[in-house]
Amino acid sequence: MFVLPELKNPYSAYEPYIDAKTMEIHHQKHHAGYIKKLNQAMVDNDLKNERIEDLFETISDLPEIIRNNAGGHYNHTVFWSLLNNTMTTPSSQLLTMINNTFGNLEDFKAEFTKAALSVFGSGWVWLVINNQHALEIVTTKNQDNPLMNDINLGYPLLCMDVWEHAYYLKYQNKRVEYITALWALIDWDQVSFRYSEKPEMNDLA
Repeated sequence: MFVLPELKNPYSAYEPYIDAKTMEIHHQKHHAGYIKKLNQAMVDNDLKNERIEDLFETISDLPEIIRNNAGGHYNHTVFWSLLNNTMTTPSSQLLTMINNTFGNLEDFKAEFTKAALSVFGSGWVWLVINNQHALEIVTTKNQDNPLMNDINLGYPLLCMDVWEHAYYLKYQNKRVEYITALWALIDWDQVSFRYSEKPEMNDLA
């Protein structure tokens, strides 16, 4: 049975960038809802997986209810892990990769923000290590993610949720203000850790 992960801080700790009520609803209602539906769908389909990533290896063969809710659980778990209320910077190794790919960190943020604004409707924007071992900014619709076998875009290092429920209470339809504010909460120590612990590229093929 999959369980709801705890956040690093109380809901109010992410203010003023994300308000406490949004954090609470997002975590306790939306994310918890995905987990409840996923666990029931696993029982209904007689599936047993210790790692959610295992589901993504054959997700194209599984029912849509598992795809949507497994994606919702994984995506939010990664997202929460990347949010903190302390100032951090990318590791020297990751920063070198960012600079070599995008020019500098600010140019990367601008490209990432542009991609987030390009998502029509609900979805996610990601920084991944792709199958060519290069950094790439990609987007996915709904609760899809780069690890799903019929998407296969690479290993996620950073993500932002651009579903309206992630920001509407505070920012209404101003997605750009939400994305701009989120940069103040990104835990680059965690992004750097994901980069250092990334799987071998042949594991992503």
